[in-house]
Amino acid sequence: MKIVVLMGGASAEREVSLATGEAVVSALVKAGHEVRRIDTAFGAKQLAERTSDAPRVQVGPEPPRVSDLPQAHGALAIDSVKTPSIAETDVVFLALHGGFGENGGVQSVLDMLGAAYTGSGPLASAAAMDKDLSKRLFLQAGVPTPPWFLLSREEAERPKDVEDRVRRAFGFPCVVKPNDQGSSVGMTIVQAPEALPDALRLAGEYGEEILVERYIPGRELTVSILEGYDLPVIEIVPNQGIYDYTSKYTAGMTRYVIPANIPDEIAQEAKRQGLRAFQALKCRDYARVDFRLSPEGELFCLEVNTLPGMTATSLVPKAAAVAGISFPDLCTILAEKALKRKTV
Repeated sequence: MKIVVLMGGASAEREVSLATGEAVVSALVKAGHEVRRIDTAFGAKQLAERTSDAPRVQVGPEPPRVSDLPQAHGALAIDSVKTPSIAETDVVFLALHGGFGENGGVQSVLDMLGAAYTGSGPLASAAAMDKDLSKRLFLQAGVPTPPWFLLSREEAERPKDVEDRVRRAFGFPCVVKPNDQGSSVGMTIVQAPEALPDALRLAGEYGEEILVERYIPGRELTVSILEGYDLPVIEIVPNQGIYDYTSKYTAGMTRYVIPANIPDEIAQEAKRQGLRAFQALKCRDYARVDFRLSPEGELFCLEVNTLPGMTATSLVPKAAAVAGISFPDLCTILAEKALKRKTV
């Protein structure tokens, strides 16, 4: 197949997206496909020739500040996909994370162009990126999720009022995070009220809306969804107890147990709830669904990632590998799913 990989972009997850993109390019070339890459932050001029030598991309221990990101905008991202290369390709492989690449924007443009692309469509992408909306849909589908409330950036500027609301809703500790970011960007676990103002300021740097959520003690689980396949549940064990951006992208700071060392009935329930959350948002092809498992054995769905990390060491590829699916084969399966939609 002729495949264009869209990567990079201008979101706070830019570095993670570049790492995903280069890994996907390398895997697709290894599988025998003809591959080009486009960084949507810089438009079509960043189109690169087919290559099997993917440069190593280093993801920093902290997410980039908004001021350090390329000053790209939606029109430039649209320009990057409205190129002859997109029209001439068989499949667009989306390796974007966050922002315009994961919130349904790029998906909408590709739909208008009639292009085949990997992953969920515009509506599912937008719903999954909006944590408040997705949690509402989880509850309607019978998927438990931690109690929460949503703040505007202006409301977050009154931390005393927020503190009072936290105490009335669920108490401390709580989780504060932007409503529309992934990779734990801007997230803080607030143990005590005095840490709340800084947590609200940090989350406000990355989004107009801020989600405040009850903290669920216990274990971190993730369910990888690949339609047509049964993938194992993974337990995530960060060395420092918090699975934040640093723990995710710093080598050696997190241990992954595959399959998770949990009773089979809990693993099966996590899979059922993960698929139910996936379907509630009308996702397609693949996703990763994150859970907390409380000490009492209760599962709480945190979010659905419609474009999860896709390096060879990311969680969906790890789960696929245990199921006997190599990384090049996994990338090919996703491309084939997209091409099938175009040809049906």
